[in-house]
Amino acid sequence: MGNQRTFSNLEVTLIVLIVLLFCASIGFITMLFLLENTLKQDNSATTTLPPQQTTAKPFQTTAKLSPTTVKPFPTTTKPTPTTPDANPHAYLIGAGRADCTGLLGDIPLMGYASSDQLAGGLHTRQYSRAFIVAQPDNSKRVVFVSADIGMVSQRVRLEVMDKLKNKYGELYGQDNVILSGTHTHSGPAGYFQYTIYRLTSKGFSREATDAIVNGIVESIHIAHASLKRGRVYVNRGILENSHINRSPTSYLQNPESERARYSSNTDKDVVIMKMVDMNGKDVGLVSWFAVHAVSMPNTNHLISSDNLGYASYLFEQAKNTGSLPGEGSFVAAFASSNLGDVTPNTRGPHCTNTGLSCENSTSTCPIGGVSTCVATGPGADVFESTKIIGGQIFEKAMDLYNSTTKEMLDTVNFAHQWVDMSNVTVKLNDTHNATTCKPALGYSFAAGTIDGPGLINFTHGMTEADPSWEALTNALLGVPSNETKECHQPKPILINTGEIKGRIPWHPTIVDVQMITIGSLAILAVPGEFTTMSGRRLREAVKKELDPSDTKNIDVVVSGLSNVYTHYVTTFEEYQAQRYEAASTIYGPHTLSAYLQLFRGLAKAIAEDKVAELPKGPQPPFFNESDFSNLLPAVRDTAPTNKTFGSVLVDVQPQYLPGEVASVTFVAGNPRSSVTYMSNDTYLKVEKSENGAWRTVYNDASWETRYYWIKGTGGQSNATIEWHIPSSAASGIYRISHFGHYRRLNSAPIQSYEGRSSQFEIRRSIR
Repeated sequence: MGNQRTFSNLEVTLIVLIVLLFCASIGFITMLFLLENTLKQDNSATTTLPPQQTTAKPFQTTAKLSPTTVKPFPTTTKPTPTTPDANPHAYLIGAGRADCTGLLGDIPLMGYASSDQLAGGLHTRQYSRAFIVAQPDNSKRVVFVSADIGMVSQRVRLEVMDKLKNKYGELYGQDNVILSGTHTHSGPAGYFQYTIYRLTSKGFSREATDAIVNGIVESIHIAHASLKRGRVYVNRGILENSHINRSPTSYLQNPESERARYSSNTDKDVVIMKMVDMNGKDVGLVSWFAVHAVSMPNTNHLISSDNLGYASYLFEQAKNTGSLPGEGSFVAAFASSNLGDVTPNTRGPHCTNTGLSCENSTSTCPIGGVSTCVATGPGADVFESTKIIGGQIFEKAMDLYNSTTKEMLDTVNFAHQWVDMSNVTVKLNDTHNATTCKPALGYSFAAGTIDGPGLINFTHGMTEADPSWEALTNALLGVPSNETKECHQPKPILINTGEIKGRIPWHPTIVDVQMITIGSLAILAVPGEFTTMSGRRLREAVKKELDPSDTKNIDVVVSGLSNVYTHYVTTFEEYQAQRYEAASTIYGPHTLSAYLQLFRGLAKAIAEDKVAELPKGPQPPFFNESDFSNLLPAVRDTAPTNKTFGSVLVDVQPQYLPGEVASVTFVAGNPRSSVTYMSNDTYLKVEKSENGAWRTVYNDASWETRYYWIKGTGGQSNATIEWHIPSSAASGIYRISHFGHYRRLNSAPIQSYEGRSSQFEIRRSIR
């Protein structure tokens, strides 16, 4: 045998390194293989169906089916690599709902511009409801979102778009996503970046903004995840006795020949969009009706989705049988429309001190001026008025939903532009042009409305400046330029928002104009509150562009309070009267003419398949949050001596009858500490004892419950929970539970607590 071969230390080291390198290479190749397969799976989950090589028509009409000839619903089959798509010519549809309820305390409510109207509890939750419709070949899709908030702010829209881009890339963006607010005046403020809105909000609130942004994004996520083949229908009908015009003298300024074409000074049309899957299962509803969500007045302090939110509540409860509010797959949105001069307070304006009518051109009373001229709803109190108006809207929508036969076919389209609304040249006729103005608010803005009166020193119809107020505002805010004064005539400028110097502008100037089409339904996203006649002119202008020959049976709806808030839009004639709505038309007398021109351009581009040629326009600013004045933080929470958070202070009675109110008061923490924890949760439960367990029968989104937060001194506060026992309540043993959070020091961690009432009995009659 020869000598045994030995290796030097260097050779051993090299051999070990070669073996390790070989193993690492194998591992690296394996990781690449696994990563590639994972990416393929992710991509397949994001895109429901791959686009087919087909060319969609620019704008498609509808097929109208008679009630006896509705096409049968074929079986829905989920496509797989080996299973062909059974319905390749059907839309892809999806709907989603997510909670967007924000702060319940220590923050002003948004809508009445009253910094003294602070949130103090919860009546009904706020939800964002999203609807997605994709073209059959999946080459285009549109998203419509209606949120139970006062209006969509530019800040909210920009943050939503950023989150969608991070998750979906270019699938959802500025062009094909509409964000609309229901215009409830009983939701939290604090989600605006422009100064004028932050003043009445007592600053910017990151918590309030996050609640809305995250809720909207989550509702779109849910709608996206639920996409499946389905059908879309449209129907319309007339709803009576649910609103009146709150500025009838302004409406009369419009040409008599134009007014003669309409039977009323309000739009009574309810337009609904119905979504069902290919098995006929209900998926969702969007309803548009022109009415202010102000059945809850400026004396209310409970978070509420108001009349339109109650209509959504009723529809979803009817379709999601057996589910608590906020649960179930069916989604029903009741969206805003051209509600600028429309109120649900159908008894009209009366002087609160005399009971006499104050329906006059200035909406004033002999004693108290505008501050005592208030309109009231049809009910005995604000809750009943909300219930009556919301119930009527729900009933009409349900009737239209059940009777619709007009099906949307084939196409979806969208068009969007950013526009500097302070500088739009408007072609009035062949020889005359006009321009919009730098934003400014007139004197009658301060008069408020019959739904929420303003300051006693101001009236509607002010076309002359008041010397005292003029001297004060000029000294504080600067003198308006002659150009701006002339541009806004006959509006006397009270707040010259477009020329006030500062790091953050007072009003937006870069504004979204946007529209989407689904078959022969066109949805116009308007960035403010269009009056009745303004909305009519806009719908008519767009319809002429989409259907010049008037043969395609097109439905055009105005979706208000969308994408960015810019106050009101009146007609040129209404502007001359300078009531509240005209004084709040911030870009001057030719604002409506500018929007008509812009939306005609969008409609024409869609009709001619030239959307790609539209200029995008100047992008809106996204201001640094550190430059905002912020809502003051909540003070530390304390409990009374010998009590803990959740302790019962005033307990329930041992027995109740249907129609009575069960009430319990707890030691509470400030609900501002709960906002990030209570999304999709509940601050209260009404529970029924069944077979030795407690079943939740009502939550804080239920119409029958109310949560009043009462702020005391020294960081102490109470929570009173009410259950308004309905006639349908079953006999049995119940209890009420409360959930919340507290923070003993500003730097201390937030802690949860809960409390429960004693058990009590519901009887059908007194024994």
